[in-house]
Amino acid sequence: MGTCFSRGDRSPTRRRGSRRVANPAADGGGGAGSNRWARMRSSRKEEALIHERALAAAILFQQQLQNGGGTAAFDRSASLRYPNGCSKRNQALPRSSSSRARSLTDPLLQPHQLINQDIKLDDLETNHFVLVHGGGFGAWCWYKTIALLEESGYRVTAVDLTGSGIHSFDSNNIESLSQYVKPLMDFMEKLTDGEKVILVGHDFGGTCVSYAMEAFPAKISKAVFLAAAMLTSGQSALDIFSDKVESNELMRQAQVFLYANGRDQPPTAIDFDKSILKDLLFNQSPTKDVALASVSMRPIPFSPVLEKLSFSETNHGSVRRFYIETLEDNAIPISVQESMVNESPPERVFCLKGADHSPFFSKPQALHKHLVEISRIP
Repeated sequence: MGTCFSRGDRSPTRRRGSRRVANPAADGGGGAGSNRWARMRSSRKEEALIHERALAAAILFQQQLQNGGGTAAFDRSASLRYPNGCSKRNQALPRSSSSRARSLTDPLLQPHQLINQDIKLDDLETNHFVLVHGGGFGAWCWYKTIALLEESGYRVTAVDLTGSGIHSFDSNNIESLSQYVKPLMDFMEKLTDGEKVILVGHDFGGTCVSYAMEAFPAKISKAVFLAAAMLTSGQSALDIFSDKVESNELMRQAQVFLYANGRDQPPTAIDFDKSILKDLLFNQSPTKDVALASVSMRPIPFSPVLEKLSFSETNHGSVRRFYIETLEDNAIPISVQESMVNESPPERVFCLKGADHSPFFSKPQALHKHLVEISRIP
């Protein structure tokens, strides 16, 4: 304020003021006339500013009416969404907390956008997913899938197979597939009569899903094989992968056989070389998920991999099967997945573009969309 008053004493200001007086008689007021003119200019500036603000508010209100299609509510965040034009700093638009560039094949969508609103979950045969992890993984690997499904209204159970995840048993001491898959079988046994679930098996978890299909066909609405071993009767997981592993140099380099009973005895478990883990299993996955896996994965028991399974048409054959392929998979290449699909065609096949062997990390949104779609197939 002091600066404004002091500038009134300078000659340039006096010259500008005199030129604005059109009537010579007005000069007779001396200092009073000058103060009166200053007040008039100040008043006009304030009126102009008020008019500009009112016009801006009217435009904003009209925009909100057009966007909202109804009465616009001026909520608390309006000042953040429509910052003051006098602000000297440009405010950036909100961004995802993820530092990884999002692929168009895995769009960031809200869970309700992935659901057909015309179908209610209560109308489905079941809205309960049971997630079965692959070899070396645990229930922890499904954390993104669990969150997305639950936010969409589904029930989700993720099991830790024997010697996996937080299950305390030593995987070197697992001697059979029945022992390895016991936590899943115990869960299925406890389901009430008429209660059904959708089983989702990843990797070697596909073998476990097949085992459960033979034992509890009436309790399984659908079986989903996610980049998984999908056996036919008389096959073992080793039968499917043994020939392919020989031609998969990366797999051979990554595998580390453990001999808890001595080198003169068969291997008891299979571990992975942590330095090759990313290239083999997580070549498209975020770094933070690779870090989680590197400290969470455990050895795969060897005996269950050797075990051949026998299926019947009345049990295993009566369950609807679906397969989800992962196109950038270095552990179970797409050629191996397609070979299994061609040998025993499921009801439908889905593809995850840009997905590595761990799509629950690399393509969680796209995977979620496929699972929801499968649950809604009548």
